[in-house]
Amino acid sequence: MISLIVDNSDNTSAPNSKAAHIFSFSLALLFLTLALFASFLSLDYNWNWSQVFEYRSKFIIGWLTTIGISLISLICSVGIGLVSALLARSRILPLRYLSKIYVEIIRGTPLLVQIFIFFYVIADTVGIENRYVMGVVIMSLFSGAYISEIVRAGMESVGKSQRDSAKAVGFTAYQTFRYVIFPQALRQSLPALAGQFANLIKDSSLLSVIAISEFTLNAQEVNAITYSTFESFFPLAIGYLALSLPIMRLSRYIEKRLAFDT
Repeated sequence: MISLIVDNSDNTSAPNSKAAHIFSFSLALLFLTLALFASFLSLDYNWNWSQVFEYRSKFIIGWLTTIGISLISLICSVGIGLVSALLARSRILPLRYLSKIYVEIIRGTPLLVQIFIFFYVIADTVGIENRYVMGVVIMSLFSGAYISEIVRAGMESVGKSQRDSAKAVGFTAYQTFRYVIFPQALRQSLPALAGQFANLIKDSSLLSVIAISEFTLNAQEVNAITYSTFESFFPLAIGYLALSLPIMRLSRYIEKRLAFDT
């Protein structure tokens, strides 16, 4: 019998601990699967996978489009978030308040409203007609505001004594940020950043309201054609899980690599 109570302080029980984790995970997954299966059995639903399968290319194209938009938006939002976090700590008051106003407006309004305003008002004003470019801009600005707060909180978590120590040994402001503040801020921010990256992928589904042919819009079109709701949206859930779960796992791996005793 595998013990389900694991003592993490005893390294000698590592093999048994791994087996217990695998067994417990399998047990929990089996329970959830049976519960979901029983729920669908109670619906007496007639499945129609064959008709939905004919439109598999739309799912693939939509999934790849979501990957492209999310990846570019992720990179841009990290840059925007870092700049905004640094401006929020700036000694120049107009820049500091510019960052604060940007963060508060983005975080205080629904993404759906922002999509409509950016696409139908701002994009028309600046002459951007490509809806995919605007989709990336919208998602980058939206996620950048949240990343800004995550990074700012991470930097402020570094104690003043460590900054003073860095200054005492002759570090410049850049060296203090590069070697003292940023590594610790990154470690503190990783779990929240991973969650935000996963949310960015899922939030991109709202771009369907401006007719961007991403994963969600294509699934909605297949549903409208086949009238097979569950068969159309199950692949949607699996596709988003396939994108978000690796991000969460990667963040935990990096978090462990950056861990140190305090």
